[in-house]
Amino acid sequence: MTSATYIGRFAPSPTGPLHFGSLVCALASFLDARHQAGRWLVRIEDIDPPREISGATTTILRQLSDHGLTWDGELLYQSTRTEAYREAIAALQSAHLAYSCDCPRQRINSLGGIYDGYCRQRTVIENPAIRLQVPSESKAREPEATIKFDDLIMGHYMQNLCSEIGDFIIQRRDQLFSYQLAVVVDDRFQNISHIIRGADLIDSTPRQIFLQECLESLSGKHPAPTGSPLTSSPLTYGHLPMAINAEGQKLSKQNHAAALVAGKESQNLWLALQWLGQQPPDQLKNESISRILDWAISNWSLNAIPKQLAMPAPSHY
Repeated sequence: MTSATYIGRFAPSPTGPLHFGSLVCALASFLDARHQAGRWLVRIEDIDPPREISGATTTILRQLSDHGLTWDGELLYQSTRTEAYREAIAALQSAHLAYSCDCPRQRINSLGGIYDGYCRQRTVIENPAIRLQVPSESKAREPEATIKFDDLIMGHYMQNLCSEIGDFIIQRRDQLFSYQLAVVVDDRFQNISHIIRGADLIDSTPRQIFLQECLESLSGKHPAPTGSPLTSSPLTYGHLPMAINAEGQKLSKQNHAAALVAGKESQNLWLALQWLGQQPPDQLKNESISRILDWAISNWSLNAIPKQLAMPAPSHY
């Protein structure tokens, strides 16, 4: 593996400062890239203004730098990429792979959250959402309805898009682009090869693989998604255990996760390495950030990461 073939990324949303859970994701993706002499990019996922906090991007970038997690190349801001998202949606609609939907939330909830394709044959004009069409119910038991991939950490994972997800949103009714669409379009744009992120996103990965295949088929690189089984991804994924608090909740701004404390960067890195199963030596606690990262890059092991969907975060970070 060389820097020309491995490209990883960390893609935070500017909804608040980094906490232990986000540091773990940033550190693991950084170390995996550097261990394999690859490139590591940072992308700011700022396409949901109602959730964003003023000044959060500046804080996040400073925290990354303070922890020695320096990125390659220029930052990419999703807010500058709206035309690319519009073009992707237009192409999917032209190929009859996506359609407009005006179903209210109450109806979706009554279906258990698994959309039934009600609007596929309807003409929807006012304030529609846009949905990507997955293999229909008649093909639910056929291979193309099931997405499979081998996760670097969690092992084999599979999901039947028809029975477990249904046609999913790629543009909301408020005209904001969905996470699923933006992340796939930008991963293709940046030639991302490896994604190391939290296990809270593992059930999104099959949708993203399917969308990748749809877009690749439109560019002529692969057969159309309904024409062949989707058994692999052009990207390699590794999903880390999700850091949770004492109440079993994912560390997040919504759950009042404490921000990383400035001045404790060496301690934060050591705790994150320990939490990731890397067994950093005790004497490394008091070393400089650069010494800690040098050790971590040399000794990095994906196999050492606990194969758990969630683990308690340290109480004293």
